[in-house]
Amino acid sequence: MTSSPRPDPGSAAPASGPTWSGPGFAEFVGIVALMMAVTAMSIDNLLPAFPLIQNRFAVADANSLQLLVYVYMIGFGLAQIVYGPVSDALGRRKVLLASLAIYAAGCVMAMVAPSFEWLLASRVIQGIGAAAGRVLSTAIVRDRFAGREMASVMSLIMMVFLIVPMLGPAIGATMLLLGSWHWVFVSMLALSGVLALWFAARMPETLHPEYRRPLSLAATVQALGTVLRTRVAIGYATALGLMTGCIMGYVGSAQQVFDTGLYHLGSLFPVAFGLVAGAMGAATLVNSRIVRRLGMRSLSHAGVTAFTAVGLVQVGIGLHYQGQPPIALFLAVLALNQFLISFVMPNFNALALQPLGAIAGTASSFLGFYTTMLGALCGWLIGRAFDGTVMPVAIGYAVLGGLSLLVVAWTERGRLYRAGISG
Repeated sequence: MTSSPRPDPGSAAPASGPTWSGPGFAEFVGIVALMMAVTAMSIDNLLPAFPLIQNRFAVADANSLQLLVYVYMIGFGLAQIVYGPVSDALGRRKVLLASLAIYAAGCVMAMVAPSFEWLLASRVIQGIGAAAGRVLSTAIVRDRFAGREMASVMSLIMMVFLIVPMLGPAIGATMLLLGSWHWVFVSMLALSGVLALWFAARMPETLHPEYRRPLSLAATVQALGTVLRTRVAIGYATALGLMTGCIMGYVGSAQQVFDTGLYHLGSLFPVAFGLVAGAMGAATLVNSRIVRRLGMRSLSHAGVTAFTAVGLVQVGIGLHYQGQPPIALFLAVLALNQFLISFVMPNFNALALQPLGAIAGTASSFLGFYTTMLGALCGWLIGRAFDGTVMPVAIGYAVLGGLSLLVVAWTERGRLYRAGISG
């Protein structure tokens, strides 16, 4: 008995047209962006609550509060390795809705946490639940799009997604005005509920029937072998993980940098955080407009080169001001680097998945696990090094940017700044 031929893994049906019964393009982008936004909301709107949580549970070392970010990312990273293979077998819809139930359970556990350790365990469960959004958002886009079109769509999704970091701390601060840090988790629960209802009502199954894979260890190992043998996938995933480490190092230490540990901005912390996130949002919009013309490779290669150069400028400025530059100067340089990183991350993500369309869910799962764990480790190293100055963030950006550039050079065998057939 012969199996039906599989579609070309480098192509996919558009998210419109006679074969598509789902939402229109704008709504499609909105739903998928919200899937990713749950992850950002779960980190960013908790940052203003760190001092209250520290007081409530008598946490002696302020740097230990960063564990609320990093244990979430550990659960988030580890769970990704499961969701992809399961979604390739059962479909995207069932897996996402089940994961949101896990996320909601973590929110409720956090609201009733009697100790800091319990709260950390709740954050792990939240991360496990949120992980499906990271895996399946990418897989759903890859189900519908390919090549530069996929990179353009991912940039639009990232632009919407980045509105959440702009608003997240402000939403968290608003929740604190209600009287307790517990309300921050209420806002997370509400957002996940909106996503569950919207996704269930409007998003059809996007997994191609020809791409369904048996849920078996042998099939999963076979898919993993394909990923590991694909130089482009591993190379760009590694570079993406290093760049993710920059983001995680900044986010993990942002509350201390902007508020309690250095600049003491107080209620203006959400404003400063939002300005930096706004630079990222603007860049992703620009990227979505020009990536189809310039290509993912040339644009991302130029972006990571410029990012590394600005990282070195950050180090120089930090040294000149003994680690405490004027807040306006620090924000300007940091926003520039966040602007540049937005030309890198969505394109690296699309390039890593481009040759793996036939195993998009499993590939997204493995690569998401790898990039998240690498990013969390690098971010933790940057965050734990916070010493009351901007130097750990500046050095982290310069070093990780440089390493990312070297990895990309290895991936492309030294041929940088060129447009490939599909990139």
